[in-house]
Amino acid sequence: MQDNLSEYLNYLSVERGLAQNTLESYGRDLRQFLKYLSEKKNLNISDATQATVIGYLLQMQARGKATATLSRSLAAIKSYFHFLAREERIPRDPTMNLDAPKQEKRLPRILSVQDVERLLEQPDLKSPVGIRDRAMLELLYATGLRVSELVSLKTIDINTETGYIKCFGKGSKERIVPLGTTAVKYVKLYQDHARKFLAASLHENTLFLNHHGKGLTRQGFWKIIKKYAESIQLGMEITPHTIRHSFATHLLENGADLRSVQEMLGHADISTTQIYTHLTKDKIKEVYEHSHPRAR
Repeated sequence: MQDNLSEYLNYLSVERGLAQNTLESYGRDLRQFLKYLSEKKNLNISDATQATVIGYLLQMQARGKATATLSRSLAAIKSYFHFLAREERIPRDPTMNLDAPKQEKRLPRILSVQDVERLLEQPDLKSPVGIRDRAMLELLYATGLRVSELVSLKTIDINTETGYIKCFGKGSKERIVPLGTTAVKYVKLYQDHARKFLAASLHENTLFLNHHGKGLTRQGFWKIIKKYAESIQLGMEITPHTIRHSFATHLLENGADLRSVQEMLGHADISTTQIYTHLTKDKIKEVYEHSHPRAR
C-alpha cells in the first residue's frame, strides 16, 4: 500500500504540480486512512468498500473531527481511489458515489481598519527584527498573501520601484499583486537597513529571514503575529489569515470589485471570494441601523 501511495503523491507533484503543503496534507490524510484499513479492519486497499470509507469517516466524526476535516479527508481518499482505479491497481472505485458532508459556511473574523493599524504599529523599528516584522505585517495587509506565500517570497519576487510582487499560490500558480506606498516604504527600509544584519550568507535569497539567517517559517511568523496581537489585547485570536480576511473585506467596503479581489487573493473560483460580500453587507446594515432615523 505504501508503494502505491508514494507513486500517487509523486503523480500529484510531477503531473498535477500541487504545492508542497497540499502534498503533505494529502499524504497525512491518506496514511491515517491506510492505517485504519490495516490495523482496525485488517484490509488491503483493494478490499475497501464504500461502507469501509463511510465507517472511517464516522469514526473520525465520533472523535470530534470538524466537518471541514472530514470533507478534506474524503477528498484525498476519493482522489486516491480514482487514481488507483484508473491505473487498474484496484478493480473498482468504492468512493465513486460518495459525496462530501455539507459544511456550514462560517464567516471569517476580521479586524477593523483601526485595529489593523494598531497591530502594524507594534514592532520596534529600532531593531532589525522589528523592522523585518513591520515590513512583513505591512506586506501581508497590503497584499492579502497567504502566510506560506509570504514566507516563500524571494528577493527577486518584489519590485519596489514599480510596486508589485510576484508570488506562487496553491498549485504553484503564479500571480502578480500590487503594493501600496506604505508597504513599499517598509519593505525598502527592511531591505536597505535590516536584512543585512540577519543574513548569514550573501547567497541566501529568501526575502524574510529569521535570527539564524535562514528563511522564516510559517510557524515562526505565526508566533510573531501572536505576540503583537496579544500586546494590543483585542480579546480574539489573530492569525495571518485574519489579516488576509481583513484585507479582502476592507477592499470591498471601499468599492473594489469582486473579480479584482479574487485575482489578488489567488482564488481559483469566485464563489470562494463571495463570502466577503456577506461581511460587507453586514457592515452596510450596521451603518444603516446606526445612521437612519427610522431604522430602529
